[in-house]
Amino acid sequence: MVLVVVQSFLEGSETALRQLDRLDFDEPVFVAVAMIVAGSSPILQAVTALVRHIARWLPIPESTSYVLVCLGICPLLGSFITEPAAMTIAALLLREHLLVHGATGRLRYAALAVLFVNVSVGGVLTSFAAPPVLMVAERWGWDSAFMAKTFGIRTIATIFVNSGAFLFLFRKQLRILSPTPSKPPNSASLGLVATHLGLLILIILSAHHTVLVIGLFLLFLGVVHAYRNSHSPLLLRQGLLVGFFLAGLVILGAGQTWWLAPLVAKLGNQVLFLGTAALTAVIDNAALTYLGSLLPNTSAAFRYFLLAGAIAGGGLTVIANAPNPAGASILRDRLPGGILENGRLFLYSLAPTLVALIAFAI
Repeated sequence: MVLVVVQSFLEGSETALRQLDRLDFDEPVFVAVAMIVAGSSPILQAVTALVRHIARWLPIPESTSYVLVCLGICPLLGSFITEPAAMTIAALLLREHLLVHGATGRLRYAALAVLFVNVSVGGVLTSFAAPPVLMVAERWGWDSAFMAKTFGIRTIATIFVNSGAFLFLFRKQLRILSPTPSKPPNSASLGLVATHLGLLILIILSAHHTVLVIGLFLLFLGVVHAYRNSHSPLLLRQGLLVGFFLAGLVILGAGQTWWLAPLVAKLGNQVLFLGTAALTAVIDNAALTYLGSLLPNTSAAFRYFLLAGAIAGGGLTVIANAPNPAGASILRDRLPGGILENGRLFLYSLAPTLVALIAFAI
């Protein structure tokens, strides 16, 4: 907003507005809307029921199977209901079943680190769900079939190695935890759940048609208002913060090629891969992939290593991946002292990040 106002004074309002009109805000609008809709009570109710069913079906103790599903299955849902939505659902479930009284600080930070890394890599099986993929998929011509073929096995291996290692290291603590899941005061009817799921699917299918996304979102708000007794407060703040961040990235990123192009041109693929992963600690991974997509005539190897590094490092800090602030806001009060220490999160994230780097480098 400051940039647009200053540009209006310096170059005229018509010039500033013309520049905004040339930009594409489909991705920020879609991510914000999808996150709010997928975090609504009826969809959370349906996913919770699914997770509990899978947890009971697995041939291991329910206390550990539930954690495995939350850290393993929920991040993979990010490829279908978007990463921000998967983060929201996984964080809310872990809040009730793992980060409870009796859990040590080590367990809490390790769970948060594994969740952040797994969600970062779990949304890349399709081309429409992860912010760093959304920012480049259309420019590079990457569809969901390409994403699943290129990143699928590596993504699944990363998620289940990280989840399995967490279960093994904290197996003794998990046996003595006594989760007390809270039951929603007003459960939604099957019809309302189906309506929300239908609206979410239509929003996902309309990802690149902002008018349809906004129209469906307004319809969703109408349904929520009509059946407000079956809803908890919507995650408006978290969704809007992520959406505004991505919108600011689109506006400010367009003028960065003058310094980025000569810098990146000097990097080899391996250095680019590791450098991108390291930079995610201080720069959101969607910002890195978006800036990379602005460069002309990049090779297929350059594109792969840029995205692979960006998603591998997406759990290093709260700002490394757009959904992380949503997960942090939900789980912060369950951490020691009610404070999320970025330095501690970084240290606990190094091991699961290394697993991701190895998987995507092979």
